[in-house]
Amino acid sequence: MKKIFLLIAFISLSLSVFSAKFDLKRVEPTNWWTGMKHPELQMLLYGENISAYRPEITYPGVTIERIVTTVNPNYIFLYLNVSADTKAGSFDILFKDGKKTAGKHSYTLLERREGSAEREGFNSSDAMYLLMPDRFANGNPDNDSHPDVIEKVNRADKNGRHGGDIQGVIDHLDYISDLGFTALWSTPMMEDNVPTFSYHTYAISDYYKIDPRYGTNEDYKRLSAEARKRGIKLVMDVVTNHCGIAHWWMKDLPTPDWVHQFDQFTRSNYRIGTITDPYASNYDYELNEKGWFDHSMPDMNQSNPLVIDYFIYNTIWWIEYADLGGLRIDTYPYNDKFAMAYFCRYIMEEYPQFNIVGECWVHQPLECAYWQEGVKNSDGYVSYLPTVMDFPLTDALAPFAQGGTGWGGGIEGVYYVFSQDYSYYDPFKLLIFGDNHDTERLWTSLGNDVNKFKLVFTVLSTVRGIPQVYYGTEIRMGGQKQQGDGDIRRDFPGGWQGDSQNAFTRKGRTAEQNEVFDFVHKLLNWRKGKTLIHNGNMLHFIPENECYVYFRYDDKETVMVAINTSDKEEKTLSTARFKEILGTRSSGKDIISGKEFDLSKSITIPAKSAFVIEVNK
Repeated sequence: MKKIFLLIAFISLSLSVFSAKFDLKRVEPTNWWTGMKHPELQMLLYGENISAYRPEITYPGVTIERIVTTVNPNYIFLYLNVSADTKAGSFDILFKDGKKTAGKHSYTLLERREGSAEREGFNSSDAMYLLMPDRFANGNPDNDSHPDVIEKVNRADKNGRHGGDIQGVIDHLDYISDLGFTALWSTPMMEDNVPTFSYHTYAISDYYKIDPRYGTNEDYKRLSAEARKRGIKLVMDVVTNHCGIAHWWMKDLPTPDWVHQFDQFTRSNYRIGTITDPYASNYDYELNEKGWFDHSMPDMNQSNPLVIDYFIYNTIWWIEYADLGGLRIDTYPYNDKFAMAYFCRYIMEEYPQFNIVGECWVHQPLECAYWQEGVKNSDGYVSYLPTVMDFPLTDALAPFAQGGTGWGGGIEGVYYVFSQDYSYYDPFKLLIFGDNHDTERLWTSLGNDVNKFKLVFTVLSTVRGIPQVYYGTEIRMGGQKQQGDGDIRRDFPGGWQGDSQNAFTRKGRTAEQNEVFDFVHKLLNWRKGKTLIHNGNMLHFIPENECYVYFRYDDKETVMVAINTSDKEEKTLSTARFKEILGTRSSGKDIISGKEFDLSKSITIPAKSAFVIEVNK
């Protein structure tokens, strides 16, 4: 009996020692789906000395294509082939030490959502609302601070966490929908565990986890589902250029070149133009792409195939998991441009009707067009990015509303931006906007002038492209960039219990706020059903006498937009100049005021005002 007891004790001790050797800490993606167009899947496996073991899988339709190890023994990159006829289910990944099984991990393949591949991304029929979740609404005060992350809530600090969360967004989806928006872009919601300035969440510390101060992964999925019920597509902000300094792999990099490393901290020169500059030095070119965005944001090396594959499968995982309606790629030209072309091409092959917009913060249409798919660039670069952000138009909008004349300036700035649309493969895919979370607030740029705002918003809601509106613009929220980012990212009034004003309700808004809200509401809800605004032709006339006139038209309808930027004078325009588009039609109705117009001879436009006239047949 004593011998048996000792034998059992020895076996138990051996198993204890044996199990301590195998320590699999992470498997990413955490699951996958059957029925994908691309059968390949990269899995990141992380654990102490995990590369000492050889993975094996026995499951119908699943084969191991490659096992990639690196100089760091704590990683395996496992490339699987999941064939088209593979059935959903679970299988074990066995980790072999010779003939012995050192450990195993159960992995699940889910059945792909019906129609997932054919999902429609945001497009020119949509209007997009941009919000920062920490500053929009606090729906669950219980998660304002969390033991798993460092920074705690401090609403008194304009650069601190304020407590906005996913539940707060869900609670106000009806507000967003009622305004006329059909797409919702939120700045990143993945975990950002840096000690300060974590509210913007662009220093991601876990690419598979929603920040607990916003909620859970399930909450994010629920946000997408609730948005879709209201006809709103959820657009995820994806950060591939940099991770956060607090990301778990920064303490144990998979490869030395996983991030760009220097002898001392080296910041990007932020000169995107070096990418397209035919005379740029390699020094300047590489500093733009490889320099760190900030101390808290290590620069990822997308030219490492393991890195770009990681981001591809992470992004597809979120698309499938949360049923996304689009992506916005942060700081796009700071990435390796060839790797990102591969990234976009791969995802768009998987979802042909999807959309991806890149933040390309440049100031000339030709520079902007370089990054859009379909453009034949002189250096041979081919991009597969469908949509770019139209910063050249943004630059021109405030001067346009101020009025004034001059070659290429003032009112003519907007005209010249549109006149250079030949630069783009498809200008109707551009994301157009007056401001966003990184710029001066539009209302501040316009001196808080309602009439100037109406001119700008008339343009944004009636020209080519996909209009994007920054949260609070509809209630006249301002903010000065020179006062710091916290000032242009203020809390939405009424998003927190105890707020003195609740601007989410009509009664809670001032008369001035409701005037602007109603203007935005009317134009966007009108735009929602106007296919000629989404996809129709555009014809414009050189600005004259401080007025700009353009037409949107298709085979069925014609809309005339007439804008007077003069501060003090009403303007009377002869309509004979517009006969090539008006033809024999001589009447129309302004969609804002309901006013009827006789277009047979002339049209009079009051100072600092605009008409959007549906021309009668």
